Amino acid sequence: MRDGLRNFYSVIKDSDAHIKFAMLTGVSKFSKVSLFSGLNNLYDITLNADYSAICGYTDVDLDDVFAPELPGLDRDEIRHWYNGYNWTGESVYNPFDALLLFRDRLFKPHWFETGTPTFLIDLLTQRQTWLPALGRLQTDADLLSSFDVDHIPTGALMFQAGYLTIDAVEQTGASLYYRLCYPNAEVSQSLHICLLRAWTPDAQQAVRGRMQLQRLLQANDFAGMQQLFTAFFASIPHQWLTNNPIAQYEGYYASVFYSYFAALGLDITCEESSNAGRLDMAIQFNGQIYLFEFKVVEIEPEGKALQQIITAGYADTHRASGQPIHLIGVEFSKTSRSVVGFEVQTLQPM
Repeated sequence: MRDGLRNFYSVIKDSDAHIKFAMLTGVSKFSKVSLFSGLNNLYDITLNADYSAICGYTDVDLDDVFAPELPGLDRDEIRHWYNGYNWTGESVYNPFDALLLFRDRLFKPHWFETGTPTFLIDLLTQRQTWLPALGRLQTDADLLSSFDVDHIPTGALMFQAGYLTIDAVEQTGASLYYRLCYPNAEVSQSLHICLLRAWTPDAQQAVRGRMQLQRLLQANDFAGMQQLFTAFFASIPHQWLTNNPIAQYEGYYASVFYSYFAALGLDITCEESSNAGRLDMAIQFNGQIYLFEFKVVEIEPEGKALQQIITAGYADTHRASGQPIHLIGVEFSKTSRSVVGFEVQTLQPM
């Protein structure tokens, strides 16, 4: 720990006065709004790769400074749960998470449990956000650094609040573009659990549903999955759907469906691109691949969801994996507001 403090001190010592002041006072984007107009001439180091590791623990820090704490803990699991915060340089761990993990010896959402992001859940609800898109937003530096409290873009807010981080940087001409993603398993899984609680009328039912879905997926019980989601949507009171703004747009049904899987912490890819188009959702779990396509129909199932997976050849990019591939077409009815179609076709490895 002393070495880490020395390194931090040396960075401050070698920096110019503006950077020293910015780091020592913890100045954020609020410095650019009228409430703090006296601090509007500072050098913003948020996206400067030279300082990307200044506010977190690196892999080297964990392997060196915290080496005595690592025995008995899965090193890859530590990285999966708590690493991934990135500001165009070296990725870092949330120090709060790392320290509590070493104390409690449990993988759990330590940082997320310090407070439920009610304001963020409300904003995502009001804006009818398409959840599968959250973990792959694209933006530029201007939007990322904006802080108009009343009109802040969703991506900028989630980035500045710590729920999204930088996944990749792309330069096109004179412009820089950033692809955002969830930093780690803690943030992604915990955020979707919070969304499920806010977007479903019975929080306890959502918990039971997650537990049951894990068992059904483990057993490849697709009939059970259909019954689970059909029963879930059927249990939502009509007045709740009428009074809740998130239920007034088509993406709500697929978003809830997606959140159930995301809340399990699974390896999910949304809108996976191929030369034939984009698949809604791909999941890798237990040595198998699950490809989902969602469609909204008027009343009766039309079979178009599964047919699109087959016709577009979405499974072709996964055949080389040598794993079973399950093609799953899910259809939601606008009229009944429930699952009316759930077709499955399994492709065995060659």
